[in-house]
Formats: sequence, C-alpha cells, structure tokens
Amino acid sequence: MKVLALSGSLRRDSYNTKLLHAAARLLPDGAELEPWDRLKEVPPYDEDDDVEPAPAAVAALRAAIAGADALLVATPEYNSSIPGQLKNALDWVSRPLAKNPLRGKPVAVVGASTGAFGAVWSQGELRKVLAAMGGRVVEAGVAVGHAPMRFEGDHLVDTELREQLAEVVAALVSGTAVGAASRVAA
Repeated sequence: MKVLALSGSLRRDSYNTKLLHAAARLLPDGAELEPWDRLKEVPPYDEDDDVEPAPAAVAALRAAIAGADALLVATPEYNSSIPGQLKNALDWVSRPLAKNPLRGKPVAVVGASTGAFGAVWSQGELRKVLAAMGGRVVEAGVAVGHAPMRFEGDHLVDTELREQLAEVVAALVSGTAVGAASRVAA
C-alpha cells in the first residue's frame, strides 16, 4: 500500500514535513509513505493553461496521486487558512472534477504550526476542499501546536500527539482497505 505524503509548507525545515516523517514511522508493515516535494514547481492555476499535455509538475502530481492508494496532507496555517501554494496545487488536481485522481481516494489531513492551535482552521478548510474534490476524507486529525517544542529533529516527541497521529494513520489505512474491498466487489 502506498500513501502519498504532501506537505503544504515549502520551508526547508518545515514542521509539517517533519509531521509526515513522524507519520511514516507509524505505518503498518507493507505500507510505505512516499513524499511528493515538488509543490513549489506547480505553476499558478489558469484554466487557459489546463490543456494536454499538462505542465510537468502538474502531470507529476496528478500521476503521483493516481498511483497512490491514499493521500496524507500536512498543512500549516497562513492567515487562518490553507497556504496558497497547496490550494493552487489542489485546484490543478481537481480538474476535471468528475475524474480527478483524488476522486474516491481516502485522504487524511494533519497540521502543525508555531502557534497554539496547530493549524486547526486550515485543516478544516482543507478537509472541505478535499471533500469537494471527491476525496473520502478521514474525520480523525491531529493539530500540533507550538511545533518547535514538539519535535526533536523529525521525531514527534509529544506522546499524546504521537498517539493521535497513529489514530489518523490507522484510520487512513483502514479507509484504504475498505475502498479496495468495495472496488473489488464492484
């Protein structure tokens, strides 16, 4: 099982990228987390440019999502919402809506921020966007507030937060298994 990991932060030492590394250590045997780190390369969405062939980074992101069994997104919070570059990339992925690569795919959202609330508003906004795109959004989440104090390297040292992250990962993996079983039955 392949879980594609997408960090909404472009920063080199991003806490959200560290959160994805922490999630990778919680995956069950047989599952792998594949990071997609080309977010910065995705051009601004313009319907006039949404033609075949798609821009290289857009085609790569669409293919990565299509080739994954599930998607795990870690988002920071910028001005109480989703970072622009992440939202822009999802706008590209969402086209065409009826057959975008995220449609019907399990997706989970987590987030970290330097503030007290752990990007809860951006996580809520992101869940709404992903559901509108047709993703099967996992309800469980984790909000890592005061992120500089919660990590040593890319290890999440807060036991309670690590347990919450494990629950998110388990729900995502479980949702992937349910989705696979329903596709086989169809």
